[in-house]
Parts: sequence; structure tokens; C-alpha cells
Amino acid sequence: MYDYLIVGSGLYGAVFAQEAKKKGKKVLVVDKRSNIAGNIYTEKVEGINFHKYGAHIFHTNNEKVWRYVNQFATFNRFTNSPVANYKGELYSLPFNMYTFNKMWGVITPEEAIIKIEEQRAEIKGEPRNLEEQAISLVGRDIYEKLIKGYTEKQWGRDCKDLPSFIIKRLPVRLTFDNNYFNALYQGIPIGGYTKMVENMLEGIEVRLDTNYLKNKEELNKLANKVIYTGPIDAYFNYSLGTLEYRSVRFENEVLDMPNYQGNAAINYTDRETPWTRIIEHKWFEFGKDEEGNDLPKTIISKEYSSEWKQGDEPYYPVNDENNDSLYQKYKKLASKEDKVFFGGRLGEYKYYDMDAVIDSALKFIEIEL
Repeated sequence: MYDYLIVGSGLYGAVFAQEAKKKGKKVLVVDKRSNIAGNIYTEKVEGINFHKYGAHIFHTNNEKVWRYVNQFATFNRFTNSPVANYKGELYSLPFNMYTFNKMWGVITPEEAIIKIEEQRAEIKGEPRNLEEQAISLVGRDIYEKLIKGYTEKQWGRDCKDLPSFIIKRLPVRLTFDNNYFNALYQGIPIGGYTKMVENMLEGIEVRLDTNYLKNKEELNKLANKVIYTGPIDAYFNYSLGTLEYRSVRFENEVLDMPNYQGNAAINYTDRETPWTRIIEHKWFEFGKDEEGNDLPKTIISKEYSSEWKQGDEPYYPVNDENNDSLYQKYKKLASKEDKVFFGGRLGEYKYYDMDAVIDSALKFIEIEL
């Protein structure tokens, strides 16, 4: 008999498994995929750590979480500095003095402020939707070129139909700093995320290709308690309705060239380009293998955002009023389960960054273990 059955070998499940094992608990991890590590899974292709389920860049201001992950991996000094491509014009992200110089020819922060203030004045009163919120923050020029098309592709909805809160914390910098994250700690695990999760799960029994929801009764009999990190609505067989997600489709190519775009991420911000961004994976580790040699080939992934349907991989919860209200109903059902606990991005229906998933797991562990 196991003390804990953990459903899902992503970050939440791996952190819980590691800590439970440390406390002498007997743990079994099951995952329906044929690989561990959930959406942060990386695999070696042409010597490159390829982020199979989309780019993941670890960043946090939480020192406890940073110390925690550094037990299982050494992180490099990768800094996320994406570039926006609007119909062949290249702009620096997040919005900073490089962006404003390219957009308006301004040289000083004072000139940039005057230009932004001039354009922001178009919106009177409280912004009613994402479009008005964006213009009230950075003005129409930046909204039209760098926000509108990208956001509409990302969410599959017109900016006028999206809630303003999505873009409330748009970073605007009056410096020449193009580090995307305001994070004290940032980087990519050397050797890839899979290696990091392998280290977390060392000495723990893991069964892959095991669909928990299809074998719930027999699997539940194996353990005293269950930590479930899958979609909460799927657990209850969608009995109250389906929570909405955005999904992502990837078109991956191995190219016989050393450098395709010169940057890890380039966002395509016009509406006409069908993909949202292109990731070039080798630049997460500076184009080198673990011995420091230059890699002769490269791998790119074009990302296409799509409406989620059952059978697709759920990526981003659509945290609008309707979905949040439905989630609260599922949460009430979940609280009545006597031996099953729900955690992680899908179990809690939250748009979590990696550090927040780990923090959530560690907080639950303090109560549970």
C-alpha cells in the first residue's frame, strides 16, 4: 500500500513526490504521457534541449523557490529578451527606450513620456476592455503594432471583447533594459528540464502511459491518499460543464543551419501572420552543447494558438467570470473528496508560472506532511 498516489509528473507532482519521499512516505507517481515532467519536458534533438511543449524560462523573486530548484539543477544565466516582428519591422520587448526610439524616433525618456501621454489621452474614464486598457497604458501606435494582432491570435477574440485585466500589468520601461522579466533569479536548467525533474523523482516509482481517469477505482485502491494534478473538470467527468482553455499547436523543424533568427523568441505581432511566435531552442543555452561546442544545426517551433477542445493539450485557463464561477463549483465538489487533493495549474485552474506552481506545492506540503 502506498501512502500517496500522485497523478501527473509535472512540477507540482514531482515536488510533492520528492518531499513525501524525504519524510519516509511510500509514493507512486502515474502519468498518462510516455514521458515525465509534464509541459516542461525537454528532449535532446541534434544536441539541443528541445522544449517539446513550448518554451519555459524559469524566473522568480521567491528566494525559497530558487533555493529549492537549485538542489536539482544548475541554472544558466539566460535572460529573456524577446523581439517583436511587425510586418518586417523589429521592435524590442518589453516596451522600453529601444521600442520608443524605433516607433517614434524619440531619444530621451522625457520625449517618450510626452509621446505616450499624448496618445493615452484618447481614452477617457475607466477602460472597458483590453483595447482601451492597452491604449490607456501605452497609446495607440504601440497598441496597433505590438499588442492588437498578437493578443487577438493568442486569445482567438477581438481585443474589444477581452477583459481589461488581462493586460493590467503591461511592462513599460523608460530605460534601455530589455530583460523581459522583473525577476531577481532567471535561467534555464543546464541539461534541460527533464533532467531536473528526473533528479526530483530519483528513487520514486513512476508508471508512465497510465491513464488515471480511465483506471481511477483500481489506482485509488493502491494508496491512502491521492494528489491529482490533472484538469479538475475532467476528474468529475465534466458533470457541471467544461472549463475553457487556450491550446497551442507547434510546427517544429530541424534546420541545417547554425542560426535561423538570432534570438530565442520572436513574436509576430501582425494579425496576418498565422503563428504567434517562433522559438529557436538552441539560444536558451547560447547555441552550445554541454561541452561548450557550437551546434551546427538548429530547431525552430512555430506556435499557433487555438481554442481548446477535448483531446487537445490544455495550456492556458481562460480565467474570465464564467469560467472562474464554474471552477468555484468544481472546487466545492473537490472539497467533498475525502482522500483526493487537487493541485497545480490544471487542478487549481490557474495561470501559474513555474515558480508559483512550486510555491503552491511547498505550501500544501507544509500543511499535509
